[in-house]
Amino acid sequence: MSAKLFSPLTIGTLTLPNRIVMAPLTRNRAADGDVPHALNVEYYAQRASAGLIISEGTQISPEGKGYIATPGIYNQEQVAGWRKVTDAVHAKGGRIFAQLWHVGRISHTSLQPDGKAPVAPSAIKANAKTFIASGFVDVSAPRALEIAEIKRIVEDYRKAAENAKNAGFDGVELHSANGYLIDQFLRDGTNKRTDEYGGSVENRIRFLGEILAALTSVFPALRVGVRFSPFSGFGDISDSDPITTFGAAIAKASEFGLGYLHLVEGQTGGPRAPAADVARLRSRFKGVYLANNGYDRGSAIEAIESGAADLVAFGRPFIANPDLVERLERDAPLNEPKPATFYGGGAEGYTDYPALGTKAA
Repeated sequence: MSAKLFSPLTIGTLTLPNRIVMAPLTRNRAADGDVPHALNVEYYAQRASAGLIISEGTQISPEGKGYIATPGIYNQEQVAGWRKVTDAVHAKGGRIFAQLWHVGRISHTSLQPDGKAPVAPSAIKANAKTFIASGFVDVSAPRALEIAEIKRIVEDYRKAAENAKNAGFDGVELHSANGYLIDQFLRDGTNKRTDEYGGSVENRIRFLGEILAALTSVFPALRVGVRFSPFSGFGDISDSDPITTFGAAIAKASEFGLGYLHLVEGQTGGPRAPAADVARLRSRFKGVYLANNGYDRGSAIEAIESGAADLVAFGRPFIANPDLVERLERDAPLNEPKPATFYGGGAEGYTDYPALGTKAA
């Protein structure tokens, strides 16, 4: 009998043929103008057997950009590029959500419109790096957003959701993790505001709630997911009481009746959090739960069978194995990823990993 990991799951009107999700993976291979192109089409289409593909982080505006050659979804050329991706994924029988992204303070003046400072809830510089034309560099000091600008960013998210719908995406995931803008608003280490967007937990989750309201005005709520990383310090992010903060954020997300909660269950690419803390946070969400953090075949099967998760996201294994679902189902060996080709470049380490029964080019 096949493991439940390989069985279908229905979310609203969307049926996933298996419980294996391709995690969002920044690969820095967009064309000039941050436009998806033929190489990206091939890459995503190769991985269409995933139960669900979540796209790489896709900036909602020029200001939302934090790394070179990451795709946008704020103009018609980008929408047209993404339409080719979604058409190719659908032609292979796949499903794909766009991950909507604003990096906030994790950026560099060279990537910002007119070389301006990045924006953040508060003017606190991150001890973090970003990737620009010359390689990895320290991020630039941000400036604090004014209230009118916060309202404008909420509208940028709404427009990005409309663009994602026009580009043929099946839904959207709100990137509220990994030390980027929404995460910066949620946490008291980066949010020192004294207005209605700062101070209390209720105020710090306000921005999140306004964005979710905007996204669910475009897509049905069950076609919207949200991602958090409560236990991660990625992007020099911190909070004095993450269980309380993220418990409130997850409960707020649950109020919208979203399609799924996507949780990074530990440090990004690092150790797992205590299972009791993960379970406590998961319990605040009434809906499908997508687990993420270093899962392999055995732990994914166990998580689904035990009910600890409804879906499991895989990141690096999907980079190196376009046919990951088949390999996991057959318990076949996996290709090893090549970290030197993760970020930037062309087809090497991107579309040239072999499927089962074929040889690498």
